[in-house]
Amino acid sequence: MTIDLGCSFAGLNLRNPILVASGTYGSGLEAAPLADLSRIGGVVTKSVTTKARRGNPAPRIYETNGGMLNSIGLMNPGADGFAAKVLQEFTHLPCARILNIAGESVDDFATLTQRFGAVEGVDALELNVSCPNVSGGLDFGTRPAELTALVRECRGRTQRPLIVKLTPNVTDIVELAQAAVAGGADALSLVNTYQGMAVDWRRKRPELGSPSGMGGLSGPAIKPLALAALWRVRRAVSVPLIGIGGIRNADDVMEFIVCGASAVQLGTANFADPAAPVQVAAALDALCRREGISVLRELVGSLQVPRA
Repeated sequence: MTIDLGCSFAGLNLRNPILVASGTYGSGLEAAPLADLSRIGGVVTKSVTTKARRGNPAPRIYETNGGMLNSIGLMNPGADGFAAKVLQEFTHLPCARILNIAGESVDDFATLTQRFGAVEGVDALELNVSCPNVSGGLDFGTRPAELTALVRECRGRTQRPLIVKLTPNVTDIVELAQAAVAGGADALSLVNTYQGMAVDWRRKRPELGSPSGMGGLSGPAIKPLALAALWRVRRAVSVPLIGIGGIRNADDVMEFIVCGASAVQLGTANFADPAAPVQVAAALDALCRREGISVLRELVGSLQVPRA
């Protein structure tokens, strides 16, 4: 039986819907010796900012029941460092190559979009407007009018697909999704991490070293929330969606696909095993064979919810 796991959306052609989430896989180069990246759909880089960032004070990661808190703080070498030390090798990875960018102003995002949005080998840009671990990291992702203006400015700086990564830390994620689409987003990634906190009550201190004491919660604990957010957004916008949140196996992938995701991103699972994306891709193929699913993309958005 021939199995077609391929998906094409927003100008991207993926061999399967398995991507790795920004901030969990470096630029992909670090994982290449440990996993055959030609077997997954693509890699999304850790966020690149205009200037180098040292990140938040340690400790930056704390394991929770069913998940993980992180407060990395967008540590990265900056645009110049990335261009000099990483970009060339990144553009030769054997899968789709998506560059995640973050900024503190519209000018930051526009400058990064223009600089990297025409580079051969960069297949798409993902705008990180939703990081909860830096000062001002959620500003654009929580204000619809500002988000529309930001995406519109970036849209005018590149012909590459623009993906906007949405935060769940808002009252109505649908409103922000619609705002991003109004600005010209080709696709949406959702969701980024939920703001959370862990404390050592004996020391009377947070477990994380970030200035706020808080971090972003990811992992299986957030999957039901992420599925609900994606389902709500799917009914409100027509652009392709990329599902994120607690994905560890092929069944998790299928849940996001029937809720409306064209592709998914694995994140926390990569910390336990860098080969997880490859393993999940193989398991997805096996699942489709068992279930008699020949064309996976035909199931996108097929969830049927009983009506009262």
